[in-house]
Amino acid sequence: MTSCPQCNAPLTCTADTGACWCMQYPHILPVADKNNLACLCPRCLAKRINQELDVLYQEYSVSDLIRLAKPYANSPELIEGLDYTMENGFMVFSAWYHLKRGTCCGNGCRHCPYGKSDTSRFNNVG
Repeated sequence: MTSCPQCNAPLTCTADTGACWCMQYPHILPVADKNNLACLCPRCLAKRINQELDVLYQEYSVSDLIRLAKPYANSPELIEGLDYTMENGFMVFSAWYHLKRGTCCGNGCRHCPYGKSDTSRFNNVG
């Protein structure tokens, strides 16, 4: 067992078996940076991915972002901190979650990336 280099939380990496928990996370972090090669805990990995997503949200169109999210649309589990946050006992879905859905549900969600003109719609967490 090792620890997360960001927060020192204990973690076990089983990526060499092809069945690590991190495999369900979006594969969008640049791998050329040696700092990205260390295993992170679920919370720190979600935070790092959200930072990368925030950059992508500014650079790409909604249709491009939907294509980026589509491979993760059928993920079996939602990832706290990436797909949603908890607020007062309620799940608040992120822009990433909505992009994985591929369409707007029409409920006026806080982080809905569809049909809005400003980039603040993509604020991922909280």
